[in-house]
Amino acid sequence: MRDLPRQLSEDELAELFEGRTRLVELLAAREDPLGSADDAIDELDEAGKLEALNAHPPIGARTGLSERSAAEQGDDADPAVLTELGHLNQVYEQKFGFRFVVFVNGRPKAEILEVLRGRLERARGEELDTALHELVAIARERWERG
Repeated sequence: MRDLPRQLSEDELAELFEGRTRLVELLAAREDPLGSADDAIDELDEAGKLEALNAHPPIGARTGLSERSAAEQGDDADPAVLTELGHLNQVYEQKFGFRFVVFVNGRPKAEILEVLRGRLERARGEELDTALHELVAIARERWERG
């Protein structure tokens, strides 16, 4: 397991956060980018926050995933669960206006489906904060795991 870095390049951060976004640009200019990610998020306007979340692939997607995302999401492909994930991802994006982001951490898709159902019950502001927190948790774990 690696310690959190004092500095990361934009390319390294883009890999951890699934793309070059305003958040990645802000973090690349900082010392301790992953340690100060929450502060950087606070500096973003709504569009910057949404851009960072929407860079991530949908949970349960079968195509268009980075190698890292594909490994994290696993291959437990129960067709009924994948169908429901696809449907609830759409419901979530329509309700909140951004992609559902969750730190999977090896959990099966059926468990993630339950998390998604619960998060659909939240208010938008609470869910935006949660999704951004999850985004940072994913990036930190990716760095630490290597």
